Amino acid sequence: MLRAMFSGRMEIVTDSEGWILIDRCGKHFGTILNFLRDGSIPLPESTREMAELLAEAKFYCISELIESCEQALLRKEREAEPICRVPLITSQKEVLVLISSTTKPVVKLLINRHNNKYSYTSTSDDNLLKNIELFDKISLRFNGRVLFIKDVIGSSEICCWTFYGHGRKVAEVCCHSIVYTTDKKHTKVEFPEARIYEETLNILLYENRNGPDQELMQATSSRGAVSGAPPCTSDEEEGERSGLARLRSNKQNTN
Repeated sequence: MLRAMFSGRMEIVTDSEGWILIDRCGKHFGTILNFLRDGSIPLPESTREMAELLAEAKFYCISELIESCEQALLRKEREAEPICRVPLITSQKEVLVLISSTTKPVVKLLINRHNNKYSYTSTSDDNLLKNIELFDKISLRFNGRVLFIKDVIGSSEICCWTFYGHGRKVAEVCCHSIVYTTDKKHTKVEFPEARIYEETLNILLYENRNGPDQELMQATSSRGAVSGAPPCTSDEEEGERSGLARLRSNKQNTN
């Protein structure tokens, strides 16, 4: 456009002293001139200034600068997108829709702190926070490979991890239990970090498959989700059962 203005092909407006008048803000005019001189310029860091320079480039019909600004703005827009999205569901129907509509493995954390039917043990609040922090940590780490869902709708559960592969539940880690004392009941929230990591790694086996592999489903399914064992089993209860089994074995060997 500037070439056309000074070539006589366009009508130009001048003031009383002969200066050519261009009805544009002069903020980016020096940048425009430098691009015309050198063929390249360092683009502004600010998205707003980049958009302003793009408008000037379009006014002066400088196609190369227009393309450079548009590509830079597109890159900035992509960089501004969140790298991790975690749906916060509001109904059980949404859970089913999300799980059935993705080909990724799924990790769902149910948190229901307001369910305070019984008093909590002294460490339960801290352990509840640890479960939430671990969920946030692994959702950032595996966000491109696993769909993470946070469930805060009303439920009798307080803290429970559920793992899905190919639309089917393959594991469950229930992190709360009821502790009976002499005078009342207490709600105990646990933080089985190692088992949660283990089940998360297990469901990664369900990536990049066209359909459920029955042997894989059987191999990675948890005791609670597949075999029919009670889903809410604390580490202490499992330890007690293992100890009783060892005692029975020792007693039989002795006899």
